[in-house]
Amino acid sequence: MCGITGIFDLRDRQPINRSLLEAMNETQFHRGPDEGGVHLEPGVGLAHRRLSIIDLSGGQQPLFNEDETVVVTYNGEIYNFPELTAELQQAGHRFRSHCDTEVIVHAWEEWGEACVQRFRGMFAFAVWDRNRDTLFLARDRLGIKPLYYSALADGHLIFGSELKALMAHPGMPRHMDPHAVEDYFAFGYVPEPRSIFRGVHKLPPGHTLTVRRGQGNLSEPREYWDIPFGDSGVADAANAAEELTARLREAVDVRMVAEVPLGAFLSGGVDSSAVVAMMAGLSDDPVRTSSIGFADPAYDESRYARMVAERYHTDHRTQEVDPDDFALLDRLSGLYDEPFADSSALPTYRVCEQARQQVVVALSGDGGDENLAGYRRYRHHLAEERLRAPLPLGLRRAVFGTLARWYPKADWAPRPFRARATFQALARDSVEGYFQGVSILRDDLRAHLFSPAFRRSLQGYSAVEVLRRHAARAPTEHPLSLVQYLDMKTYLPGDILTKVDRASMAHSLEVRVPLLDHQLVEWTSGLSPDLKLRGTEGKYVLKKAMEPYLPEEILYRRKKGFAVPVAEWFRGPLRERMRAQVLGPRIADSGIFDMDYLKTLVDQHTSGARDHSPALWSLLMFEGFLARSTA
Repeated sequence: MCGITGIFDLRDRQPINRSLLEAMNETQFHRGPDEGGVHLEPGVGLAHRRLSIIDLSGGQQPLFNEDETVVVTYNGEIYNFPELTAELQQAGHRFRSHCDTEVIVHAWEEWGEACVQRFRGMFAFAVWDRNRDTLFLARDRLGIKPLYYSALADGHLIFGSELKALMAHPGMPRHMDPHAVEDYFAFGYVPEPRSIFRGVHKLPPGHTLTVRRGQGNLSEPREYWDIPFGDSGVADAANAAEELTARLREAVDVRMVAEVPLGAFLSGGVDSSAVVAMMAGLSDDPVRTSSIGFADPAYDESRYARMVAERYHTDHRTQEVDPDDFALLDRLSGLYDEPFADSSALPTYRVCEQARQQVVVALSGDGGDENLAGYRRYRHHLAEERLRAPLPLGLRRAVFGTLARWYPKADWAPRPFRARATFQALARDSVEGYFQGVSILRDDLRAHLFSPAFRRSLQGYSAVEVLRRHAARAPTEHPLSLVQYLDMKTYLPGDILTKVDRASMAHSLEVRVPLLDHQLVEWTSGLSPDLKLRGTEGKYVLKKAMEPYLPEEILYRRKKGFAVPVAEWFRGPLRERMRAQVLGPRIADSGIFDMDYLKTLVDQHTSGARDHSPALWSLLMFEGFLARSTA
C-alpha cells in the first residue's frame, strides 16, 4: 500500500515547485516508508511513497511505459495483474518489472479510460500521458482506497491519498463547507464527494476524472461502475450457499499473493472468521491472526476469536486493551484530517498496531454486513416499512405527524414505549425513515445544536439529501436492497473503509478486503433479499455457507463489535477534558454552535440525567479538527 500526490498545471506548462511537491509527499510517509519518488516535467509533478508488497526489488514509482511518455503514481493492488500482463504482452507491450503497477501504464495505452473496467482490486491512481496532454485520476469501485483533489485559484490541480497532503499546499482553500458540517453531525463523517473544506473533493468510488490541459473548468467525475442488484439467477438457499463459499474462497485466494508476511484480523465475528477459514484451507502454513481483547468482560469478545484460531491452528495473538484506553484522542484528528466521529477508530488503531508486529498485509472481514444484510438496523427498517406500506405518505404525514407533535417525548423509556418516535417514523418516507435510523444526531437535535447564523448559512439544506441523491439513482426498489445500496454508497466508504485505511496506514499495514471483491459484490447484490435477511437472521446465506467451517456459537451469536465506553468516560476520566473542549474557545469562536445548548448537553450528560455521548463525542472530534486545521 502506498501514498500518492501530485500537482498539475491546468492552464500552461509552468515549472512545478519541487520542494512543495516533496513536502506534500512527505506528509504521507507513514503510507509508504520503504521508498519515495518524484517525477517532474513542465506543468506536471507526481510523487509517491511506497510500501513494498510485490516485486520488492522493482516497481519503484512514479513508473513509466517504454518510451516514458506515460507515467503513473498508484496506491493499491490489482489482483488480476498476471492475466492482464499476459494479455498486454501479447498485444505488443514490453514489461520491465513483475509488479501490478506497470500493468496500469500499458492498460492505459491499450484501452484508455476504459482500462479501469479491466482492473480487479483496490486502487487510486493518477496517469499522466504526455502525448495526449491528459491527466487521468481513478478510484476503485467500492472506495477502498482514498483520493482527494482540488482545483486552486492559481490554475493548479492538486491531489493526494489523504487530505493532509493537500493541506501542505499553501493555496488549498480552508473555508469550511456548511453543508459538510451538517453532514458530519448527521452521519459522523463527511460523505463523498464532499470534504470538510469547500473546493476540496473526494473522487467518489467507481469514478474517474479526466483532465486535459487548457480545458477550462474541471469536468465532472465519470462513473464507470455501480452495484447492479440484478438477478444472480440463484434462488435455492443450498445452491446459493455452495456458490458463495466457492466465490469467497477464490476472492480470498487472489488476495494472498504477497512477498511479505501476510495474515488476517480475527474478531470472532462471522465475516472475519469466514475469511480466516478460507485462508486456512488455502495455506500450507499456519495463518497469522490478530485480535484485541478488553479487560472488562462487558466489552471482551476475544474468546470467540480464540475458538476459531484453535480450530484452524492459526498463529494467533491477542492484545488486551484497557477499556479506558483514550490516550489516542489527540492522534485521531491527525489521522483522519476531517472530523470523524466513529469511536471504534480507537480499537481499530490498536488492532492494526498489534497486527503490524507480525505481518505487513492483513485480510479483513469488512463489507459483509453491507453485502449480506448483517446490520440490525436493516431489520428495524423493514419492520417500519411494513407499518408504512398500507397507507399513502400524505395520509401518514397528516395523521402520524400530528400525533408525534402532541405526544410527549420519552427518549428515556424502553423502545416499545416511545410512541412519539414510532409516530414520527410512520410519518416519514422510506429514505427519510432510514436516515433518521442511521443519524448519530437526529434532525431536532441538530436544529438545537447549531447557532441561528449557521442555520441560515445552510439555506434549508439537510443531510438527508445525501441519501435522497443516491436513492434517486438506485438500481433497485426493494426496501432491503435500497438501504444496502445507500450504505454501500455512504457508510461503507465514508466510515468503515476510511476508518480502516487511516488506522492501518498509520502503521504502514496493508489491509485487503475479500468480501468487497467487486465480482463477489455484483453476485451477492443479485441474490434474493430473503437469502440475506430471513426473519430476524441477517447474513443468512453466509451463515448457512459457513456451517461446515465454523462453530454454531460463532455463526449465530449476537455480535457486539468494537464497543467503546464513551458515555462512562464522559462521566468519569474524561469529564473535565470533555467539558473544557466542548465548551472551550475553539468551539465558541467557530460561530457554528449554540453554546447555551452545548452547556445543557454537557450538564445533562455528566449528571446522569441523559446520555448525550454521541453528540459530545462528535463535538470533541470536531474540536480536535479545529485545533489542527487552524494551527
